[in-house]
Amino acid sequence: QVQLVESGGGLVQAGGSLRLSCAASGRTFSMYAMGWFRQGPGKEREFVAAIAWSGSNTYYGDSVKGRFTISRDKDKNTVDLQMNSLKPEDTAVYYCAGRSVPSFTTLMRSTGYNSWGQGTQVTVSS
Repeated sequence: QVQLVESGGGLVQAGGSLRLSCAASGRTFSMYAMGWFRQGPGKEREFVAAIAWSGSNTYYGDSVKGRFTISRDKDKNTVDLQMNSLKPEDTAVYYCAGRSVPSFTTLMRSTGYNSWGQGTQVTVSS
């Protein structure tokens, strides 16, 4: 089992930046990838970004490309999401997700992950 804990959410003005962090613990040696999803009020869960556990490949949702950056700290077993040029439509609960079992499901789908954090709120004011 892998446990995931997010941190770093908060309130920021439009145009500002926030950095989210997800700490992984437990059977991290079995990890394949980690990702970030978000769910805004009245919306479905949306893919934000993903990174291979090796850090060799990254993936982004169209709405965040060029503004968000996902990265992994191998020493700390954390995955960070740097969010720049934030917009009010980025307001959502952000969830960290982990894949620690083999799967052919794309990393852009929530069903491709078997571990989830509790979520952290990000609110962007206009």
